[in-house]
Amino acid sequence: MDSFSDADFKKTVWSALRLLVTIMVVAAPLVWWKVGWQSAALLVVGAVISGSGLYEWLRLMTAVMVRMDGGGTARPMGMVLFGFFLRLGLTVILLYVSLKILNGSVYALAGGLALGVFALTVEGLRLMKAWTN
Repeated sequence: MDSFSDADFKKTVWSALRLLVTIMVVAAPLVWWKVGWQSAALLVVGAVISGSGLYEWLRLMTAVMVRMDGGGTARPMGMVLFGFFLRLGLTVILLYVSLKILNGSVYALAGGLALGVFALTVEGLRLMKAWTN
């Protein structure tokens, strides 16, 4: 764990984001074919929210790590926190509007929201496997 650097963290989160997008691109047409376009749209909405959460976490942790290291040019923490809370507010609005307008499966939305956790778990397991070898 001592050798885990900031670059490793960024690489892991970016890999998780790529995996999330890949799964979404494969799953959305399958969901569309099986249950309809509304459910596929809800899956995409959930995946976008999940991906934006991962990206925002990357931004927050990068800002915190720069501050802890004491070097480099750090973004003002107020702006990073403003972006974080703005994203949370937009997420609530997007969830409400998508559930109100689209009459698809709520399970598809939940699946899209879970994609971020799944992708991050897969990348974490890959990282653990690389450490043991």
